[in-house]
Amino acid sequence: MANVSDFGASGDGVADDTDAFQHALDDGDGVLRLNKGTYRITKPLILDLRKRGYGAVRGEAGTSRIVMAGPGPAFRVVGDHQGTASPASVQSHTWNQERFPTISGIEVVGEHPQSVGIELCKTLKCVISQVLVRRCRIAVHLVERNRDFVLADSHLYDNHEIGLLLDQCNLHQIIVHGCHISWNKLAGIKSVGGDVHNLQIVGNDIEYNNATAGAINASDADLTQHPGGSEIWFDARDGVISEVTISGNTIQATKQIGGANIRIVGAAVSRPQPADSPATLMPDTAHLINITGNVLGSQWRAVELQNASRVTITGNSIYDSADLSVFAANCAGIVVGANALSWRGLDSEPPKDGLHFEDCENILLTGLATQRLCAGSAERGAGITFVRCRDSGISDCQFLDPLYRGIELEDCVRCRVANNTIVDRRAEPRMRQAVRIVGSSRDNLVVGNICRGATGELLETPAGSAEVRDNLLSR
Repeated sequence: MANVSDFGASGDGVADDTDAFQHALDDGDGVLRLNKGTYRITKPLILDLRKRGYGAVRGEAGTSRIVMAGPGPAFRVVGDHQGTASPASVQSHTWNQERFPTISGIEVVGEHPQSVGIELCKTLKCVISQVLVRRCRIAVHLVERNRDFVLADSHLYDNHEIGLLLDQCNLHQIIVHGCHISWNKLAGIKSVGGDVHNLQIVGNDIEYNNATAGAINASDADLTQHPGGSEIWFDARDGVISEVTISGNTIQATKQIGGANIRIVGAAVSRPQPADSPATLMPDTAHLINITGNVLGSQWRAVELQNASRVTITGNSIYDSADLSVFAANCAGIVVGANALSWRGLDSEPPKDGLHFEDCENILLTGLATQRLCAGSAERGAGITFVRCRDSGISDCQFLDPLYRGIELEDCVRCRVANNTIVDRRAEPRMRQAVRIVGSSRDNLVVGNICRGATGELLETPAGSAEVRDNLLSR
């Protein structure tokens, strides 16, 4: 192995060890070894697999610190993989010179505002494990094209913008597991553009990823200065994100106006008109996404979907969303089922939370357990609100003590409200309606619901808006 100390690195945290590192990478045997120490560098270190053959960077069990005092990545790993993950597409020079680069056992600390921890370009089967990156602009940055990437057992912590960034990257087969990704100021994990498929984010702690995290007694004015941060953020307006599993994570924990625990945005498509016409266009740049078995909470919104399709949100515990647990706009094929949502135990707590869908079709909500949902207002909206939705359903859910009303359909067509319990058990205040249908809604069905305790009509369904039957109503 090429030990950087043998190539002149001092590791005292003062001297510039850039040349010694690059000398070891260029002229060593391909496995760069770091002793315990603090190594200061000022330029990116290039591990060029095309020239030197396959290689690795190995620190001394986490005691090897690299201080990046210049712009760009501390380590840039460059290959030439041009194929897919299919064995037939991998060229012989990739197997013989470039496969399976690994980086482990090091800490990277940014000392320059434009520093990056690790950058990967055209790699195959790269593994980053037992790595800590902090105070960089980006901790781990994937560009151009990569395949079969694993990020495991690592800490991406307190970086200026993003923990893991998939940046206009053609990337299939990526696994992120067992990591602590937190206190990054814009996002924990973000994908922008590119062509990303087969992404598994499993068993991580992803939290406090926004600019206001850590603020003490932050006012609303402070929060408005930094809108929009997200723990997980997929921006596929100019690209594709698909075949994604987000499972078994804790994803939380600081409210930020405009923020979200999980935000997924695809390219916009036009809804067919009139409402009876078939959907000739379905959002397809953000699709095939499974959000299951996570704890999500303490943000402005838990899950935000825009122009997405074929998304399943199930088996999650979602708590303390200041605005909404789920917001979806211009989406299709969304299933929200068997989640525990918004358990606001006392009326003295600030009003918050709900689910809101607009301009969507083929939405199914089932098996939700909620208490004291507060979305909407006295004039408009409900704990569950559908606006200009069609061919969708809300069934077998339990809505207890909603602030204004349980369910509202506005300008909706062929939507079904069936077999729900919508009950307000409080003496005061009481919900206004259990179910309300407004606007130009038609051909809807309200059937088999248990409704109790409202100051107005339990079911407010104007003539022609819905068929209403077999509901159990009591004051």
